[in-house]
Amino acid sequence: MSELSQTQRDDLRTIAAMIIPASDEYKVPGADDPAIQADMLKTLGRDSELVKKALDHLARLAGKPLAALDVARRDAVATEFRAKGGAAAATLVRVVLQCYYRDDRVLRSLGLDLRAPFPKGYVLQDGDWSLLDPVKARPADLRRA
Repeated sequence: MSELSQTQRDDLRTIAAMIIPASDEYKVPGADDPAIQADMLKTLGRDSELVKKALDHLARLAGKPLAALDVARRDAVATEFRAKGGAAAATLVRVVLQCYYRDDRVLRSLGLDLRAPFPKGYVLQDGDWSLLDPVKARPADLRRA
């Protein structure tokens, strides 16, 4: 697994800001924030190749690095990418979202404790369990363990 090139890192920062821009209203950074970007680069792992593929696809659609385009052209490229990007695009968006929503500043703005969800867990409100009745009524397709 090779690292992202500087151009790919610039395009990742650009598309991340388009996916989640900073908000003065909620006092949260955008996904292009240096700390969030560092987390993305550090934790790409098994998603590295698909993220590179997505970034290369974006650059091909743009005709040059995405970061070098004006805002209107970036939006047009992003729209086309969303429509034709496939699994690579979905992976890129997932990576941006997962890194963004584990940032302490974002968690604080959502009123969440700065801790792992386990072992304490989070309490969920009881819901309408009858919504699962149609699923339970289906015939068993899987072999019992």
